[in-house]
Amino acid sequence: MSKVAWIGLGVMGYPMAGFIREKGGHDLTVYNRTAAKAKKWVDRYGGETAATPADAARDADFVFICVGNDTDLREVTLGPDGAFGALRNGAIVIDNTTASADIARELYSAASDKGAGFLDAPVSGGQAGAENGVLTVMIGGDADIFARAEPLIGCYARAANLIGPAGSGQLTKMVNQICIAGLVQGLSEGLHFAKTAGLDVGKVIDTISKGAAQSWQMENRWETMINNEFDHGFAVDWMRKDLSICLGESRRNGASLPVTALVEQYYSQIQRAGGNRWDSSSLITLLERD
Repeated sequence: MSKVAWIGLGVMGYPMAGFIREKGGHDLTVYNRTAAKAKKWVDRYGGETAATPADAARDADFVFICVGNDTDLREVTLGPDGAFGALRNGAIVIDNTTASADIARELYSAASDKGAGFLDAPVSGGQAGAENGVLTVMIGGDADIFARAEPLIGCYARAANLIGPAGSGQLTKMVNQICIAGLVQGLSEGLHFAKTAGLDVGKVIDTISKGAAQSWQMENRWETMINNEFDHGFAVDWMRKDLSICLGESRRNGASLPVTALVEQYYSQIQRAGGNRWDSSSLITLLERD
């Protein structure tokens, strides 16, 4: 049993930390910006709460982080009460935040200066994947550090792969989001076309989902999309944040992302219409406005 700190108990982090506790049997200290949520987690799973990220990380063998963006991540790691101020020599930090590759490399270097390891380990699978412990984790960092952390990551993941050096996990998550953006837009247009053409959408999906058009998005989102149900899954605000990261990286590395740029703007239209917390499959609403 390891001593584990968990920082960030949002819709993803809350159940992920729960699997570390219940499936792994590890001793957890949790920190959340809203203290009441940390107390609620402890009431359910056990363990202890901490007043600051530094308090959570002190003497921990592993420090998991799952927060919102680069700014949040820098605050809970390098801020005045940040976890890195209390890292012990030999500790390992696993960051599940979807953030930039730049901050992943920055935190890898800062952890190394403390004699600690760091893995950028963003996840895919959404809220349902977190709640069921079947996330896919894409990881950047050193092989020996990954080998030590892999059993704990496996508590909430069905797949965890080391891609390459620091930053590789975040870059791979960008590839993931680029692919999803195009898929969701294509699925939205296909469903819209099928409805407009007077086809039985259920029969259409039952047929084409067994061919080359099949995707996770099609299998899991087509029905809720045509029923205008967008109160689940991955929020528009977060998808737009992720696509903005992708576009920023592409400007640095020279990659051309015309479809991603277009879809990112479509999400901005949904935000302006008040759909910030709608599921990212809500792209179809832009095609079916009166």
